[in-house]
Amino acid sequence: MDFKQIQELINLVNDSNIGEVTIEQKDFRLTIKQKEENITQVLSGTMPMQMQQPVQSQIAAPSNAGGGQDSAETGKQPSSATSNLITIKSPMIGTFYRRPSPDKPNFVEIGDEVTVGKVVCIIEAMKLFNEIESEVSGKVVKILVQDSSPVEYDQPLYLVEPA
Repeated sequence: MDFKQIQELINLVNDSNIGEVTIEQKDFRLTIKQKEENITQVLSGTMPMQMQQPVQSQIAAPSNAGGGQDSAETGKQPSSATSNLITIKSPMIGTFYRRPSPDKPNFVEIGDEVTVGKVVCIIEAMKLFNEIESEVSGKVVKILVQDSSPVEYDQPLYLVEPA
């Protein structure tokens, strides 16, 4: 399937009431989902295998970090400390980048203040680089995704302490 055929499918989905279309051929898989705002998302080819390993290791790391001998004590503190935090989530499937290019500084670091509309990262989807802006104001407390790693729709990216 070439790029022009994929574009035609995206246009077809946008012009119809179809919520989601998945096409599978040999080692190629294409899923187009429609959101309320008519944004389409594409997942293809070998990406699912590449995406599974980083996502699993990211999920395993927090559970290992939270578990341990002092799990009763550490389990109570983060839940109360994180109860007031706001999560900035990925609005699409793609590759997460913390900086605009390899020779530039990161958009945000832990401890940085963010405001509504400030670019916090870039997500690459289908060779398009989408700037992701903060929808909240506050201080970045935790970065949940490693640079250059794949992200899923609605995956938490940052924890922000509201201002």
